Amino acid sequence: MPYRRLPNTDNARIKSLRTILDKKRNSLYTEISVDIIAAERVLRTFENAQSMYKESLAKQASENRKFQKYIKNAKLYISHFIQVLNLCIIRGEIKKQVKSSYNLDLDNYSVPDLSSNEAILQWGKNVVEGDQERQRSGGTPIYNPTIARVNVAYSQFKDAYFSQKTYQKQTARLLESLSSQRGDIDSLICDLWNQVEAMFADLPPVKRIEKCKEFGLIYYLRKNEKDESFQDDENN
Repeated sequence: MPYRRLPNTDNARIKSLRTILDKKRNSLYTEISVDIIAAERVLRTFENAQSMYKESLAKQASENRKFQKYIKNAKLYISHFIQVLNLCIIRGEIKKQVKSSYNLDLDNYSVPDLSSNEAILQWGKNVVEGDQERQRSGGTPIYNPTIARVNVAYSQFKDAYFSQKTYQKQTARLLESLSSQRGDIDSLICDLWNQVEAMFADLPPVKRIEKCKEFGLIYYLRKNEKDESFQDDENN
């Protein structure tokens, strides 16, 4: 025989509870005891929580696509600037001692690891502040890219980085709120389903399942069980 299982997605929870509440409201089944107004309030609160979470998640995803472009751009300009700085030092146009202003190793001419957002944030700051310090000390500007262009790319990345952190926190908070309501929804559904099954307990198994399904109950066949396996119950 098929077995009953509570909804395992939020959409299924909403559909199941909405179905049984509509049945109760429209037909006034006396066998089902539930405070319709209170149950509707619980359902609306859950629906609103789901809607807010989905909207926040969509906004986070949309902003993340923009953020990925800022990551790529910032890495490009920061790494390019450091390469040009190193070339200027190798050619003798700039003294290598200035590298300390950028927190760069004086004898290392490789580009620092920029594989993480935190590294981009730190090295962008090092490069911008370091070059400002170098130029205040009388150093000549570096071109292609200029520090101004590097700063634009870095600032765009930094703003997007902290915005994304905010979106992530908001989405996580809304998900926590949604998740905290699932237990109450499941308990309400389980109680109502028990009442529905009790209401049709005297019917043959197949008829009972058919009637219960009309109230939103969800049934599954067991492993290796075919639909025909409970047809005999209807004939007995």
